[in-house]
Amino acid sequence: MSYNYEYARAALTVDCVVFGLDDESLKVMLIERAIKPFKGKWALPGGFVNVGESLDDAAERELREETGLRQVFLEQLYTFGNPKRDPREHVVSVAYFALTNLEGHDVKADTDAANAAWFAVDDLPQLAFDHEAIVEAALDRLKGKVRYRPVGFELLPEKFTLTQMQKMYEMILEKEMDKRNFRKKVLKLGVLRDTNEVQKDVSHRAAKLYEFDEKAYRKLEKAGINFEV
Repeated sequence: MSYNYEYARAALTVDCVVFGLDDESLKVMLIERAIKPFKGKWALPGGFVNVGESLDDAAERELREETGLRQVFLEQLYTFGNPKRDPREHVVSVAYFALTNLEGHDVKADTDAANAAWFAVDDLPQLAFDHEAIVEAALDRLKGKVRYRPVGFELLPEKFTLTQMQKMYEMILEKEMDKRNFRKKVLKLGVLRDTNEVQKDVSHRAAKLYEFDEKAYRKLEKAGINFEV
């Protein structure tokens, strides 16, 4: 059933801040816009929400269509509604932040994106719309959440070393951590499973590999024990 409204309404979009991690830095995935406005500028992947489409479905679809990314951790972040944020019309954007392991997630531009690429969070190009503010909000959320929720494991390979885990936290929180204290603390949490495997094809001494034990974490959560790094 269709409706006629007496008053004009704002348009609705979703924008996604996708974080990834490599050996050098925390990264954000951007697309190069192929259409106006801001044609040729880098921006966050996103677009208009279709009639009858949920916000979560729209965010997943835009990621899939513009970058090729599928099945990544995705969480609603904040709503941005400055009437002047989009030069075309009054557009309200519901922002999401996503986390993914760079391995096995190749990005490929599609639909209205001319290109897609990963950029270090501390070396981003000038972004279209108000996307710099959205990235900043997502970074703040990630820095806060990674301290008390095991979301950071989404950025790591399925099997990882304690060094990789520590480096992940150091990159996100932008501070160095004492190696001995860090390892003692994370192992005491009881949410890591020893795989009884070690690294392969490395030039240094092979380190033990661990996995995140989600079942053990859920038990701790149910018991009221806080996850804190």
